[in-house]
Amino acid sequence: MRLVSAELLKLRTTALWWIFAIILVPLWGLALGFNWLTTDAALSMSPEDVQEAGLGDLERLVSGLYTSGQFAGVLLVLLLSAILVTSEFFHLTATSTFLTTPKRERVIIAKMITAVIIAVIVWLFTTVLNVAITPIVLGTMNQPTFLGDAFVWQAIGLNGLAFVLWALVGVGAGVLIRSQIGATITLSVVYVIGTQVLSIVFFVLSEYVWEGFMDLRVLVPTFASDLLISGPTLAEDPPRWVGGAILVGYAVVMSVIGTLVTKRRDIA
Repeated sequence: MRLVSAELLKLRTTALWWIFAIILVPLWGLALGFNWLTTDAALSMSPEDVQEAGLGDLERLVSGLYTSGQFAGVLLVLLLSAILVTSEFFHLTATSTFLTTPKRERVIIAKMITAVIIAVIVWLFTTVLNVAITPIVLGTMNQPTFLGDAFVWQAIGLNGLAFVLWALVGVGAGVLIRSQIGATITLSVVYVIGTQVLSIVFFVLSEYVWEGFMDLRVLVPTFASDLLISGPTLAEDPPRWVGGAILVGYAVVMSVIGTLVTKRRDIA
């Protein structure tokens, strides 16, 4: 616990956490607005048109509203989790940290626990906003709040799990990419642009090479995360647990590799 407290103290003494918090609020607002417009448009369409547009059913749309801000929130958690590691090398404190705690895996585990705490805080923050605002949004569309339905709380809970898993991926990525600037740019580009590029790639491959390639897009972490939280969009999409299993796989692999690399790598 002392190591975790030390990690939280390091985080609190930098301006990074409140800068990220300030960025998160407008990004959450944009996400809520986008989900609002999408849901409103879908409700004015026939069920067949909704399915054709790949918007999913009403449960998926409502789940999206109650988990608004997930894409941006996860990105910020991912970056902050990586920075927990890279900041040690950026500020040249890695040597003293590992000399103070020779068992390096303990340091990495402490950073993972800290990253999970950050993820839970961000998840709780966005969830409180969503639970407060979404019923009002649904009311403008003459829809009930759905807060008494299990699927809403399932989506919220799975959203929290996704935040935690992405935090672990971030710590692992921070160990592998020790440069703070390099890790921030790489993770941002891969998460945001990579998702869009891979969407196009899978679509083109499914159209011109093999139709089954569209089913494989769930291997992309962001798609797996969306599947876990909101459920399948298309009839041929796999069930939620597949998305969860893929995210768990990424988190475990990155965490294990990160710990092993830290134990073996020269930090001088």
